Amino acid sequence: MHTLPNHSGIFSGTGDWNMTSDKPDVVAEDIEAIIGSIDDWGTLSGRTVLLTGAGGFIGNYLVRTLLALNARGVLDNPISVIAVVRSLETARKRFLDFAADPYFRLECCDLAVAELPDLEGIDYIIHAASQASPRYYGDDPVGTILPNIMGTAGLLRHGGVSLKGFMFISSSEVYGCAGEDGSPLKEENPGVVDATNPRSCYAESKRAGEALCVAWYGQYGVPTYIVRPFHTYGPGLARDDGRVFADFIYNAVDGEDIVMRSDGEARRAFCYVSDFVAGAFTVLLRGEPAQAYNIGNPDGELSIYDLAKLVGSVGGEPHLRVIFQDRLPESAYMKSSYDRLVPNIDRISALGWQPLVKPSVGFRRAIDAIRNN
Repeated sequence: MHTLPNHSGIFSGTGDWNMTSDKPDVVAEDIEAIIGSIDDWGTLSGRTVLLTGAGGFIGNYLVRTLLALNARGVLDNPISVIAVVRSLETARKRFLDFAADPYFRLECCDLAVAELPDLEGIDYIIHAASQASPRYYGDDPVGTILPNIMGTAGLLRHGGVSLKGFMFISSSEVYGCAGEDGSPLKEENPGVVDATNPRSCYAESKRAGEALCVAWYGQYGVPTYIVRPFHTYGPGLARDDGRVFADFIYNAVDGEDIVMRSDGEARRAFCYVSDFVAGAFTVLLRGEPAQAYNIGNPDGELSIYDLAKLVGSVGGEPHLRVIFQDRLPESAYMKSSYDRLVPNIDRISALGWQPLVKPSVGFRRAIDAIRNN
């Protein structure tokens, strides 16, 4: 294999998740597991990958996985990674360990507009930039919509017909009312989304982004791939994310009671980030163009109340209680009305992928990673 410069920062903890020497580097362990779960990385050898949303917790894992392939000498030729972010200052801190890496560069771009940096020679694009937290649906609905539509169109146009692959990180929200009966959701479930509901800004824009990907493949022959994450969690979730599982994680990290702001009866299937990232790369490398793939963990299904109890128990603080509070009236968070959202994963399982991390393990790892940082 090709010998590359030692990108040891990802494992030494000098970047966003820096661990002391006597504590495990959770993110590095996760990335090793991702790399070990896929055996056909060679498709990416010597390629240039542009990745949007690199500043997010999923984008962080995607970037670090690609650069870890270089560090481990997995490929004959190194991957070059162009990470597109909204804030260069924040991204430079997050990726401090790659500051001198010749195969990594940062670009700042507002994907709410169609203007992109003048970049050439891109082989793959992974579009992971999105305002996924429901708190944005009330605060910034237009800013939620545009990256999924204008950003997707601009990136596809920018990539040109020579692009070897375009991956759109969509959402389980696209199923809309298809989730009302509670049965596991298949990719072909049509669903209905009420476009006049303010919360639909996210779901409708993701549906439009998917339609663009399918149309682009049909009209221009550019291989496009769609993945639909189901409640993905893990190290790197922002403290102000606003989603209930992130709130619970930070309650535990801070040694505070786990605060419930609903009756806790809704059920969701929770997928650890390393499982999602392994699934996304599996689709990019083995999937069928213009197809959508659910990525989630049906065995990770919990009620919100049971999740609260689980996070309290794995948080390592025996005094933690689960308490109920009303959501603040001024909160812009817009919750889902569906009682149960669980994926059917038969389609991606046929590609050889399965989720491996149980919620009891994954939430403990997320809490440990934040505490150790």
